[in-house]
Amino acid sequence: MPRKRAGSVFEELAELVAMLPWWLGIGLAIAAYATLGSFAEPAKMAQGIRPAQAVFRAAAAAGQYIVPLVCLFGAAVSAWRRVQRRKLARDATENRAANALHGMSWREFEMLVGEAFRMKGFRVLETGGGGPDGGVDLVLRKGGETFLVQCKQWKAFKVGVDVVRQLYGVMAARGATGGFVVTSGRFTDEARSFAGGRNVTLMDGPRLAVMLESARRAREVAGRRAVQVDQATSASATPACPSCGSPMMRRTARRGPNAGSAFWGCSTYPTCKGTRAVGPDERRLEEAPSG
Repeated sequence: MPRKRAGSVFEELAELVAMLPWWLGIGLAIAAYATLGSFAEPAKMAQGIRPAQAVFRAAAAAGQYIVPLVCLFGAAVSAWRRVQRRKLARDATENRAANALHGMSWREFEMLVGEAFRMKGFRVLETGGGGPDGGVDLVLRKGGETFLVQCKQWKAFKVGVDVVRQLYGVMAARGATGGFVVTSGRFTDEARSFAGGRNVTLMDGPRLAVMLESARRAREVAGRRAVQVDQATSASATPACPSCGSPMMRRTARRGPNAGSAFWGCSTYPTCKGTRAVGPDERRLEEAPSG
């Protein structure tokens, strides 16, 4: 069996890190630097230090810088792929035409499918699958369950039953909860019949586009709700007195034309008589039903 070149080992390490979230790659770089640094003491050939120990320490000294750099490179690739996946998802939702998927390379199609499942709340591991037709391409995890995905970016042919059988066999071997076969084309009737009685979901191009669109809308709704919560929290914060800068207190007018109305009064009253009107956002927050 031929020995691997050092370059290929580092390339595989970088690709492995690139499959992880970018922030985890940075964390691995820091951990590798600290761990190898603890062994990278000067390799002194003093009494009690064996030659093998000296070689190990010298290797740790070199690896202290090389391994973190490889991890950082993998993290950069992961971040770039993240940006590319989001762009692919945005382009696919804006252009639902079939040629939008057909024009992608198999790698771009795999990245798009992974992003679609991420948008649905899955944790996604891109395994690479070995090429356009090789093996399981994505491993999904959600709620303690594992799902396997095969991506078939076929432009003209229908995906047959053999592909579905292959995935079902791998699911059984790995103990996966379910599986997905995703294609930009179509499925044969035999493939649909085989998947019908099993926990295998077949997803063609139009169904993938619907999944992306629904996930995008759910994200937009969640984003708007987060903004509304931030605005309500900001509106409910105790303001500072415009006269002296002290915290203000919510008070209610007891007499005059504004009797019964809420207003902000300086907490140092009667030393300071600064007031401020209650804003419309604050009134809405106060009037909103609880629960």
